[in-house]
Amino acid sequence: MSSSRSRSDSKRKPSRRSRVLIVDDHAVVRRGIRQILAEASDFDVDGEAATGSAALAILRSRDVDVVVLDLSLPDVEGLDLLVTMRREWPSVPVLVLTIHPEEWFAVPVMKAGAHAFLSKESAPEELLSALRRILAGERIQPKRSSSRFVSDVVAGAHVRHERLSARELDVLRRIADGRTVSQIAVDLLLSVKTVSTYRARLLDKLGLSTTADLIRYALQHGLATGQRI
Repeated sequence: MSSSRSRSDSKRKPSRRSRVLIVDDHAVVRRGIRQILAEASDFDVDGEAATGSAALAILRSRDVDVVVLDLSLPDVEGLDLLVTMRREWPSVPVLVLTIHPEEWFAVPVMKAGAHAFLSKESAPEELLSALRRILAGERIQPKRSSSRFVSDVVAGAHVRHERLSARELDVLRRIADGRTVSQIAVDLLLSVKTVSTYRARLLDKLGLSTTADLIRYALQHGLATGQRI
């Protein structure tokens, strides 16, 4: 009987490792994530992309099980890419791994369809656990959020700034901190013209008229540095 069980076990196929696509424009970060996954027994890195267009090309060329996505990419806004991924590959969960603070970015990210939001300061075990949970069908609630934050996500409450890209949110909070267009350009390594364009987009998307309106809106919604919603 034991020999029969042994033969049966030997014929049993091993569980397939989950195929992961890493999307981040920093090679060092991609290597770090790859190393973390390599030390686990249930993941294979099936592709790496430094741009949004490269990520889409990989997704269109082969099947992956889960995507680890950074919000800051050189060719496309991370939220826009997330929306595209969720529309074209609704069965592929996306874990957003970013340096952007949860308090400002988790709501629009989760509403755009991400299954989890993690800081790049998270422990490797947190990343692995989150990937396993979303592959099992979970949608992970950001853990440091206030009750208002949580209720907004669960209830699907709509606020105007949920339509903003990660970069636009970043510019908005810097404006709320009293930074000038020139100072923001230096902070983000952008041209003054580009920052001015972001400011114009903010006014348009939020339905506001002046910089003072932007500051007031940011303060009201807890988007300024040092505030928590």
